[in-house]
Amino acid sequence: MKLLFKMVFLFAFVCTLAKAQDTIQSKNTDAVLYTPSKNIRGLVVGLGGSEGGNAWASKHWQTVRTQFLDKGYAFLAIAYFGSKNSPKMLDKIEIQEVYNVIKTAKKKIKTDKIAVIGGSRGADLALLLGSYYPDISCIIGLSASHAVFPGNTDHFSSSSWTFGGKELPFVPVNEAAVPFMIDGKIRKAFEAMLQDKISEQKALIKVENIKAPILLMSGKEDEICPSTEMSDAIILRLKENHFKYRYEHIKWEGGHSEPYKHFDKVFDFLQNNF
Repeated sequence: MKLLFKMVFLFAFVCTLAKAQDTIQSKNTDAVLYTPSKNIRGLVVGLGGSEGGNAWASKHWQTVRTQFLDKGYAFLAIAYFGSKNSPKMLDKIEIQEVYNVIKTAKKKIKTDKIAVIGGSRGADLALLLGSYYPDISCIIGLSASHAVFPGNTDHFSSSSWTFGGKELPFVPVNEAAVPFMIDGKIRKAFEAMLQDKISEQKALIKVENIKAPILLMSGKEDEICPSTEMSDAIILRLKENHFKYRYEHIKWEGGHSEPYKHFDKVFDFLQNNF
């Protein structure tokens, strides 16, 4: 009986270790750090998109989080807007504040390896983080943009992102995009905005400054934005700048959420490049 009790206790203890989590307090963010029971291979940071809140800490992504943990990665789920202690809207989000919580988690688990995975606007943020911080070791962008776009406000007149308190240049909503936005044709609105080539060039994410391997995945029938074309533009920019790290763009038949169905490719990329 005593042996059985010890075995049950040990099993419960191991399960607790495997699912250990810690809330991290940092300015304008809410974050949860999950740590595996075995030796940590590195830190994977999850950034949600325009849905807001802490998407990667939700039950919906629990299975995927567990897969990361089972493979020995610590996982940091960050809410950078739409949560209790973060800004209400995706508007003028300070990139340094997002990095600060990553830095705190990095110190907690004592690792120098950081992979950032983001979806949609979170993919844009992942690329921006890599372009500013050379200690980011790997970047995975699902349905990413190649440029900065307006914040999700009623007026669309400010940038989604700031760095050092200064707004990053963005592609504005032009007259051609307005009818599409009214009709809810979001992809068409993006395509109209991108006809402004001068603003597009000013708003490009400086992916050539990244010091890490990059995996991009997109759906060729993306109904939200032209993510395949924008990811192709990122790849072209990397080629033109003789990017020395591994980079890849996988295109799937499907829409904006299609890349989320192929985490096997994410795990393979991390295994070989992180």
